Amino acid sequence: MDSSDVYRAVIGFAHGTPSWVQSSFEIWTRYGLLLFGVLFAAVWWRSRARGPARPVALAVLAPLATALAYGASEVVKSTVDEERPCRAVAGAAASLVPCPGPGDGSFPSNHAVLAGAAAVALTLAVRRLALLTVPLALLMAFSRVFVGVHYPHDVAFGLLLGGSAAALAVLALAGPAAALVTAARAGAIPAVVRFTGPGPARRGP
Repeated sequence: MDSSDVYRAVIGFAHGTPSWVQSSFEIWTRYGLLLFGVLFAAVWWRSRARGPARPVALAVLAPLATALAYGASEVVKSTVDEERPCRAVAGAAASLVPCPGPGDGSFPSNHAVLAGAAAVALTLAVRRLALLTVPLALLMAFSRVFVGVHYPHDVAFGLLLGGSAAALAVLALAGPAAALVTAARAGAIPAVVRFTGPGPARRGP
Protein backbone atom coordinates (compact mmCIF):
# COMPACT_ATOMS: atom_id res chain seq x y z
CA MET A 1 0.00 0.00 0.00
CA ASP A 2 1.32 3.42 -0.92
CA SER A 3 -0.79 6.50 -0.33
CA SER A 4 2.14 8.88 -0.08
CA ASP A 5 0.83 11.20 -2.78
CA VAL A 6 -2.49 11.62 -0.99
CA TYR A 7 -0.63 12.15 2.27
CA ARG A 8 1.47 14.92 0.71
CA ALA A 9 -1.68 16.56 -0.63
CA VAL A 10 -3.49 16.44 2.71
CA ILE A 11 -0.58 17.69 4.81
CA GLY A 12 0.08 20.40 2.25
CA PHE A 13 -3.58 21.41 2.45
CA ALA A 14 -3.34 21.41 6.25
CA HIS A 15 -0.46 23.88 6.18
CA GLY A 16 -2.53 26.18 3.98
CA THR A 17 -5.46 26.38 6.43
CA PRO A 18 -5.86 29.17 9.02
CA SER A 19 -4.12 28.65 12.36
CA TRP A 20 -7.43 28.20 14.19
CA VAL A 21 -8.32 25.29 11.88
CA GLN A 22 -4.95 23.66 12.54
CA SER A 23 -5.38 24.17 16.28
CA SER A 24 -8.88 22.71 16.19
CA PHE A 25 -7.65 19.58 14.44
CA GLU A 26 -4.73 19.26 16.86
CA ILE A 27 -7.13 19.40 19.82
CA TRP A 28 -9.60 17.01 18.20
CA THR A 29 -6.99 14.43 17.22
CA ARG A 30 -5.57 14.51 20.78
CA TYR A 31 -8.76 14.56 22.84
CA GLY A 32 -11.60 13.63 20.50
CA LEU A 33 -11.73 9.99 21.61
CA LEU A 34 -12.84 11.22 25.04
CA LEU A 35 -16.16 12.21 23.46
CA PHE A 36 -16.82 8.57 22.64
CA GLY A 37 -16.21 7.80 26.30
CA VAL A 38 -18.86 10.34 27.26
CA LEU A 39 -21.25 8.71 24.77
CA PHE A 40 -20.56 5.27 26.26
CA ALA A 41 -21.54 6.57 29.69
CA ALA A 42 -24.61 8.38 28.39
CA VAL A 43 -25.89 5.35 26.48
CA TRP A 44 -25.38 3.11 29.52
CA TRP A 45 -27.19 5.58 31.80
CA ARG A 46 -30.07 5.85 29.35
CA SER A 47 -30.35 2.08 28.97
CA ARG A 48 -30.80 1.57 32.72
CA ALA A 49 -34.08 3.42 32.62
CA ARG A 50 -35.52 1.08 29.98
CA GLY A 51 -37.19 -2.22 30.79
CA PRO A 52 -35.56 -4.87 28.58
CA ALA A 53 -32.17 -6.33 29.38
CA ARG A 54 -30.84 -6.12 25.81
CA PRO A 55 -30.36 -2.30 25.73
CA VAL A 56 -28.27 -2.53 28.91
CA ALA A 57 -26.27 -5.42 27.47
CA LEU A 58 -25.55 -3.48 24.26
CA ALA A 59 -24.55 -0.40 26.25
CA VAL A 60 -22.13 -2.40 28.40
CA LEU A 61 -20.74 -4.25 25.38
CA ALA A 62 -19.98 -1.02 23.48
CA PRO A 63 -16.78 -0.10 25.37
CA LEU A 64 -15.83 -3.78 25.70
CA ALA A 65 -16.12 -4.30 21.93
CA THR A 66 -14.04 -1.17 21.38
CA ALA A 67 -11.34 -2.51 23.68
CA LEU A 68 -11.33 -5.83 21.81
CA ALA A 69 -10.95 -3.96 18.52
CA TYR A 70 -7.98 -2.11 19.97
CA GLY A 71 -6.41 -5.44 20.90
CA ALA A 72 -6.86 -6.65 17.34
CA SER A 73 -5.22 -3.44 16.11
CA GLU A 74 -2.21 -4.01 18.33
CA VAL A 75 -1.82 -7.53 16.94
CA VAL A 76 -1.81 -6.19 13.38
CA LYS A 77 0.52 -3.33 14.29
CA SER A 78 3.00 -5.76 15.83
CA THR A 79 3.23 -7.71 12.58
CA VAL A 80 3.43 -4.79 10.14
CA ASP A 81 6.58 -2.68 10.23
CA GLU A 82 5.55 0.61 8.65
CA GLU A 83 7.37 3.84 9.43
CA ARG A 84 5.36 6.96 10.17
CA PRO A 85 4.87 9.18 7.11
CA CYS A 86 6.14 12.21 9.02
CA ARG A 87 9.58 10.56 8.83
CA ALA A 88 9.31 8.43 5.72
CA VAL A 89 7.64 10.56 3.02
CA ALA A 90 10.15 12.65 1.12
CA GLY A 91 9.08 16.11 0.07
CA ALA A 92 6.11 16.27 2.46
CA ALA A 93 5.47 19.25 4.68
CA ALA A 94 6.24 18.85 8.38
CA SER A 95 3.59 17.29 10.59
CA LEU A 96 1.50 19.68 12.68
CA VAL A 97 2.11 17.64 15.84
CA PRO A 98 5.31 15.94 16.99
CA CYS A 99 6.06 12.81 15.00
CA PRO A 100 5.83 9.67 17.17
CA GLY A 101 9.19 8.12 17.96
CA PRO A 102 10.84 5.29 16.05
CA GLY A 103 9.26 1.93 16.74
CA ASP A 104 5.76 3.36 17.03
CA GLY A 105 4.35 1.84 13.85
CA SER A 106 1.97 3.62 11.55
CA PHE A 107 -0.26 0.78 10.33
CA PRO A 108 -3.03 0.68 11.31
CA SER A 109 -4.10 3.88 13.05
CA ASN A 110 -5.19 3.00 16.59
CA HIS A 111 -7.17 6.24 16.77
CA ALA A 112 -9.11 5.23 13.66
CA VAL A 113 -9.64 1.71 15.02
CA LEU A 114 -11.02 3.03 18.30
CA ALA A 115 -13.21 5.61 16.59
CA GLY A 116 -14.57 3.10 14.08
CA ALA A 117 -15.24 0.51 16.77
CA ALA A 118 -16.92 3.01 19.07
CA ALA A 119 -19.08 4.38 16.26
CA VAL A 120 -20.33 0.92 15.27
CA ALA A 121 -20.82 -0.32 18.84
CA LEU A 122 -22.74 2.81 19.86
CA THR A 123 -24.86 2.59 16.72
CA LEU A 124 -25.78 -1.00 17.52
CA ALA A 125 -26.85 0.17 20.98
CA VAL A 126 -28.80 3.22 19.76
CA ARG A 127 -29.39 3.22 16.02
CA ARG A 128 -29.99 6.93 15.59
CA LEU A 129 -26.59 7.70 17.11
CA ALA A 130 -25.10 6.78 13.73
CA LEU A 131 -25.89 10.33 12.61
CA LEU A 132 -23.39 11.54 15.21
CA THR A 133 -20.89 8.73 15.70
CA VAL A 134 -20.12 7.96 12.06
CA PRO A 135 -19.17 11.56 11.16
CA LEU A 136 -17.12 11.79 14.37
CA ALA A 137 -15.24 8.61 13.49
CA LEU A 138 -14.55 9.84 9.97
CA LEU A 139 -13.37 13.18 11.34
CA MET A 140 -11.04 11.44 13.78
CA ALA A 141 -9.58 9.31 11.00
CA PHE A 142 -9.09 12.32 8.73
CA SER A 143 -7.48 14.30 11.55
CA ARG A 144 -4.70 11.72 11.87
CA VAL A 145 -3.70 12.37 8.26
CA PHE A 146 -4.34 16.12 8.55
CA VAL A 147 -1.89 16.52 11.43
CA GLY A 148 0.63 14.38 9.56
CA VAL A 149 1.09 11.23 11.68
CA HIS A 150 -0.67 8.62 9.50
CA TYR A 151 -1.06 7.62 5.88
CA PRO A 152 -4.59 7.58 4.42
CA HIS A 153 -4.46 3.79 4.12
CA ASP A 154 -3.62 3.56 7.84
CA VAL A 155 -6.84 5.25 8.84
CA ALA A 156 -8.99 3.59 6.17
CA PHE A 157 -7.93 0.14 7.34
CA GLY A 158 -8.26 1.27 10.94
CA LEU A 159 -11.89 2.26 10.48
CA LEU A 160 -12.64 -1.01 8.69
CA LEU A 161 -10.88 -3.13 11.30
CA GLY A 162 -12.40 -1.32 14.25
CA GLY A 163 -15.92 -1.32 12.87
CA SER A 164 -15.79 -4.97 11.82
CA ALA A 165 -14.27 -6.21 15.06
CA ALA A 166 -16.76 -4.28 17.17
CA ALA A 167 -19.74 -5.49 15.14
CA LEU A 168 -18.63 -9.12 15.41
CA ALA A 169 -18.02 -8.81 19.15
CA VAL A 170 -21.38 -7.19 19.85
CA LEU A 171 -23.34 -9.62 17.69
CA ALA A 172 -21.58 -12.61 19.25
CA LEU A 173 -21.93 -11.47 22.85
CA ALA A 174 -25.28 -9.66 22.88
CA GLY A 175 -27.31 -12.77 23.78
CA PRO A 176 -25.08 -13.98 26.64
CA ALA A 177 -24.71 -10.41 27.94
CA ALA A 178 -28.48 -9.91 28.01
CA ALA A 179 -28.85 -13.17 29.93
CA LEU A 180 -26.27 -11.97 32.45
CA VAL A 181 -28.11 -8.67 32.88
CA THR A 182 -31.37 -10.53 33.50
CA ALA A 183 -29.69 -12.76 36.06
CA ALA A 184 -28.02 -9.79 37.75
CA ARG A 185 -31.34 -7.99 38.03
CA ALA A 186 -32.84 -11.03 39.73
CA GLY A 187 -30.16 -10.94 42.41
CA ALA A 188 -30.27 -9.07 45.68
CA ILE A 189 -27.03 -7.10 45.38
CA PRO A 190 -28.02 -3.40 45.36
CA ALA A 191 -24.86 -2.20 43.57
CA VAL A 192 -25.40 -4.69 40.73
CA VAL A 193 -29.06 -3.73 40.39
CA ARG A 194 -28.09 -0.06 40.27
CA PHE A 195 -25.61 -0.85 37.49
CA THR A 196 -28.05 -2.82 35.35
CA GLY A 197 -31.21 -0.90 36.19
CA PRO A 198 -34.11 -2.53 38.05
CA GLY A 199 -35.86 -3.97 35.02
CA PRO A 200 -39.64 -4.08 34.54
CA ALA A 201 -40.25 -6.64 37.31
CA ARG A 202 -38.82 -4.32 39.97
CA ARG A 203 -40.57 -1.18 38.82
CA GLY A 204 -43.42 0.25 40.77
CA PRO A 205 -46.82 1.02 39.18
